[in-house]
Amino acid sequence: MTTTIVYTHTACLEHRPGPHHPESPERLTAVVEALRTPEFASLEWRDAPMGTVEQVQLIHDADYIDEIAQGAPTKGYVALDAGDTIMSPGSWEAVMRCVGAACAGVDAVMDGHARNVFCATRPCGHHAEPAKAMGFCIFNQAAIAAAYAYEVHKLERVAVVDFDVHHGNGTQEAFFNRPELFYASSHQSPFYPGTGARSETGVNHNIVNVPLPRGCDSAQFRAAISAQILPALRAFAPEILILSTGFDAHRSDPLAGMNLEDSDFQWITEELMQIADETCDGRIVSILEGGYSLNALATSTVAHVSALMQAEGSSPA
Repeated sequence: MTTTIVYTHTACLEHRPGPHHPESPERLTAVVEALRTPEFASLEWRDAPMGTVEQVQLIHDADYIDEIAQGAPTKGYVALDAGDTIMSPGSWEAVMRCVGAACAGVDAVMDGHARNVFCATRPCGHHAEPAKAMGFCIFNQAAIAAAYAYEVHKLERVAVVDFDVHHGNGTQEAFFNRPELFYASSHQSPFYPGTGARSETGVNHNIVNVPLPRGCDSAQFRAAISAQILPALRAFAPEILILSTGFDAHRSDPLAGMNLEDSDFQWITEELMQIADETCDGRIVSILEGGYSLNALATSTVAHVSALMQAEGSSPA
């Protein structure tokens, strides 16, 4: 068994929301280059397949999917919201590769081909609601992966843990009335998109929100995760764990105000891996979300994927 598979595709570089947009192709280039080094020689790289409309429909409304498919421009740009979320001619294939990677990642860990998976894809997805694009996100690949695991692999309990600096309002909305799907998020608050209060707990306490103050440091972050998210996740006992892996809580990120270090992303990865080992034979699918300092994105990815590679049975270079 391979320890860690990375799914990516050059088509994800062709989503181009504009020359000054922070969600740039250079983000993915930084991630891939950070992992194409001797330290990561034992990674298995796979091309992200195209997702299917049927997979997207597990979370998103059919009319919304049609709107995105038919609205993709052949030249120039199309704004899907007030200007944050923009499509270019390459965006449709990019977002469908994101969906395909996430679902293929679920298949890979469920079929025993890998202990865990990292989806090095873009654009990010956790703000995309069932019928609305927002916050740089078009389709919600983490939520789709969870629903895919539930529907296709017939799992009874699927969890998404999100440590992006922004609350994943789209994932929360999709899961809110589905007790078989668990969502936990740590996020800066008050901050975009304005959701994620502690009181938002879902139909069966299947939503766990941990708002953190601007300036939150390593000690505060680790204490909050340890006290609130980890016990709730362990009690839920997921049969697969999906990660919305954002690195924009890093102290160097230009769009946020938290003060985490690379080592914090390694720490939370290791803590989540321990629970996955206890409840679901280590099955983790990690999906790239935010992170807008190219250097911090690269070093945080190194910390995260290095931890994934240390899964039981691993033999990293």
